[in-house]
Amino acid sequence: MTKDKCQNIDNKMCERHKEANMELTSVKELYRNRDSYTDKKVTVGGWVRGNRDSKTFGFLVVNDGTFFETLQVVYDANIIKNFEEIAKLNIGAAVIVTGTIVATPNAKQPFEMQAEEVFVEGTSTADYPLQKKRHTFEYLRTISHLRARTNTFQAVFRVRSLCAY
Repeated sequence: MTKDKCQNIDNKMCERHKEANMELTSVKELYRNRDSYTDKKVTVGGWVRGNRDSKTFGFLVVNDGTFFETLQVVYDANIIKNFEEIAKLNIGAAVIVTGTIVATPNAKQPFEMQAEEVFVEGTSTADYPLQKKRHTFEYLRTISHLRARTNTFQAVFRVRSLCAY
């Protein structure tokens, strides 16, 4: 677990996070110790990789860069106060989600998070260059500041890190 370091211009922790004294749990930690987190309330921060919604509920796919797998977050209009804002999020938006981890034995993923609160740290535009589709290395060279968010480069950096240490 890492301390959340959301900072404003004055280099002080923002009031919202100071009050909450927020501890973020990594997606890697959730997958490695899924039994100990089942039915527990956790907070995860990361980037939106996908967003599907209907009238009363929706699904966010969140990745924090610590693991290949993503976290599926279910948000409900009856629980989430900012449902309309969350439903309009684009890929690449930064979010902090607090909710309960629930086992899903009959689904593709072993668990999901039932969101109680979704805080938008930063939005992204509809023309955000990294979309769900695969991108060529040539294209990724043109957006070098974002290529670390792709699965390919995350894998390369993990192997490089293991070899170095």
